[in-house]
Amino acid sequence: MEKKRFVKNATPYLFILPWIIGFIVFTAGPLILSMVMSFFDWPITSSPTFRGIGNYVEMFTKDKQFYKSLTITLKYAAIFVPLNMIIALFLAMLITQPVKGVKIYRTIFYIPAVVSGVAISIIWGWILNGNYGVLNYLLSLIGIEGPNWLVDPAWALLAVILASAFGVGTMMLIFYTDIKSIPIDLYEAASLDGASPARQFFSVTLPIITPTILFNLITSLISAFQQLTLVMLLTNGGPLKSTYFYGMFTYNNAFKHHRLGYASANAWVMFIIILFLTAIVFKSSFAWVFYETEAKNGKAKNKKKGGKTL
Repeated sequence: MEKKRFVKNATPYLFILPWIIGFIVFTAGPLILSMVMSFFDWPITSSPTFRGIGNYVEMFTKDKQFYKSLTITLKYAAIFVPLNMIIALFLAMLITQPVKGVKIYRTIFYIPAVVSGVAISIIWGWILNGNYGVLNYLLSLIGIEGPNWLVDPAWALLAVILASAFGVGTMMLIFYTDIKSIPIDLYEAASLDGASPARQFFSVTLPIITPTILFNLITSLISAFQQLTLVMLLTNGGPLKSTYFYGMFTYNNAFKHHRLGYASANAWVMFIIILFLTAIVFKSSFAWVFYETEAKNGKAKNKKKGGKTL
């Protein structure tokens, strides 16, 4: 009897055992190891030496590139995150319209999201080329002389932001799914009240999709701090390190300068910064995120309160 009970209780864990093993080996294990490595001088070719908090002290007091890379990444995130979300929401609203061939447009808008970062880098390297690039050619048609996007330090960061905003397909589909789930009755009621399409968007659509906006905001913020592939292939951190992102700073410390311990400390600081910014977003969400369950509970309380007063 006891054996049967044990088998019955253990069966669910056997089904999730592959996931548990994968999590320990590929996520939790490397995470713990990187924390340990951050307290060591850990070169690839020789034995590690314990440094205590030496890597963190060096990072904050001696390494000027740490602050420069962090500043560049914060600038990138401040522009990329809202731009990314606005474009994704705009495209999501477009593909919800009853237009002939909307499924084709939906596919076209989503295709960049499934293209590899290497391919996107090659495409945008061609588009943004200062000599024969498509973008500068189009600007010349209206009498504007385009800059050297990837060579000029004043324009390189903007060029990376433009290329990054190309892959908004996944976020667009998330917005699209949430918008399509909004009851049509709400729009009909708003229309009967004389609300214009713009008014319906700001009074009906936007408040209802705020949980999705919160999700996309956090994921977009995280991806902004982890940006590496695109900037490495487009500019390689140049010109004059104007696009030397924090991700590249960490990557080069690990695999170019062979300082795995110092790079682990860089990665953990990035983790703390992302955690801090995410906590701020979550804390502020109480003021602007609308949940349907809360609204229903609020209505129920109001009815109950009203019944008492009658």
